[in-house]
This record gives sequence, C-alpha cells and structure tokens, in this order.
Amino acid sequence: MSALRFDKATIRLGGRDVLSQASFIIEDGEFIGMLGANGAGKTTLMRAALGLAPLAGGSITIFDQPVTRGNASIGYMPQNRGLASGLRLSGYDVVASAAIGARFGLRWLDKAARREIDWSLDQVDARELARRSIGELSGGERQRVLLSQALLGRPRLLLLDEPLISLDPSHQKAVVEIARRLREELKITIVFSAHELNPLVNAIDRVLYLGAGAAVIGPVDEVVTGPVLSRLYGSEIEVIRVKDRYFVMAGGVDVEAEAHRREHGHEHEHGHEHGHAHPHSHGHDGSHV
Repeated sequence: MSALRFDKATIRLGGRDVLSQASFIIEDGEFIGMLGANGAGKTTLMRAALGLAPLAGGSITIFDQPVTRGNASIGYMPQNRGLASGLRLSGYDVVASAAIGARFGLRWLDKAARREIDWSLDQVDARELARRSIGELSGGERQRVLLSQALLGRPRLLLLDEPLISLDPSHQKAVVEIARRLREELKITIVFSAHELNPLVNAIDRVLYLGAGAAVIGPVDEVVTGPVLSRLYGSEIEVIRVKDRYFVMAGGVDVEAEAHRREHGHEHEHGHEHGHAHPHSHGHDGSHV
C-alpha cells in the first residue's frame, strides 16, 4: 500500500504552477527526505496532502484514499519560526491545546486525553521537558515537544516541515535520530523536509527533490546528481560528494548551505510557501490555530 501518491498533480498559486503534473509514490513505512530550492513547493506539497491547498489538476491519495481535510491518519509538524519567545505556557500546555482543539490555557482534559498526551511526549523523551515553560526550552528541546504534538492520535503518516530550521548540528542530528527511531518503532511513514541533505542522508530511504514545478524521487545517488538538479534548479549545478556528504554547488556556492544560512536568519522562502501554517496548528489537519 502506498502512504502518499501524487498522480499528475498540479498545484497553482498566484498564477504560478508550484507543482505541474507531479507524479510519485511514497510507500508505507518509508522515511523520505524532501528537498528543493527556495519556493520549490515543499510546504505547499504538505498542505496539499492535508487537503489545505487545492489541486488545479490530477489527484492525491493517502493510503489509497482521496485526500480529505482533517485526516486523522496524518500528523503534521508545521514550521517553527520564533515560537513562544514570550509565552509562559508549559510544553504540556502547548501539546494539550492540540489534544483538545482549544485555545491555550484550557486544561480540561479527561484521563484518556492525558494518557494520549503522556504517550506522545514519551515517544520523543519529552515528559520532563514538558513541565518547563516552552519559552525557556532550547530550539532542539522545543522541536521535540512540537514533534510530540504531531504524534497525537497516533498517525500513520508524519509530515515534518523544516524541523531543523535554526538548530545547530548537534540538535539537528538529535531530531533526525528521533524521527528515524519513530519510524522504526511505530512503523509509520515520514516525510521530512529540509534545506540540506547532509543531516538526513544516513537516515532516509529515498529523497524527494522539488524544483521547476517537477518532483523527482529515488535513491540519493540517483537523484542528487548534476544533471537532475540542474533541471530542477534551472541553472548549472555540480554535485560534489566527499564520503557521505554532498555539496550542491552553483557557481562555487553551496546552494543548500546558503539556503539554510538564510533560514537560520529567519528569512522567508517564496511568499506562497509560508505564512499560512501557524506553529500552533493542530497536529493533524492544521485547522486549529
């Protein structure tokens, strides 16, 4: 069974085809790294899978069923940009707000909801972290708490949108390792978007690379090549491999590292890619904000 299937799917935003007749299949249980140039459509693809971005053509299916908004089989972790800098809520409150689909601070939870919250926190070793104010946590700790939020309802497909933004290499490694462990222990499918391949390269089964309205999926060695990426980026690309590290070069500049550097400074991607998925969104359909 496929977890996610795009069949000649076209997504059009502002008169531009973010994806144009894209076709690919992600199998149940795979760990997929999703990459692409700025504005290539990584966030938009996830929103389309959630039923939040309409198709201009083609179809998308989730576990062989048509896309529906609020699909409980999908867990979604939207991008975290400066979340909680002034919040005094505990990590537990943040997760609980998604569990009950209500505003922050409402703590009416029955025993079943509390068990589910505790379970989701335990999956990412965040039970103790959740006792602290979300604003006091480090970036890596905060991502663990938000990842637990996406696990509420025990989804079969987990969509993680740029969870490595603004994290240093050690925290990046920790988040990737948690995601890999979740895939193995919970037998779930994970689509993990990022600007850089290297933090993911030893964890993923295949890579999904977006660009120029197209989507190319396959083993890293087959997709992350000069000819393929030159077509996706629309410019001459050279891929240099040093052991298990890949450098995607354009005119002497590592384009993936440069993109991550801009994100580290909280510069936004293309306007259509951001601004519509609030970091407090519910873990399944993004509709509770």
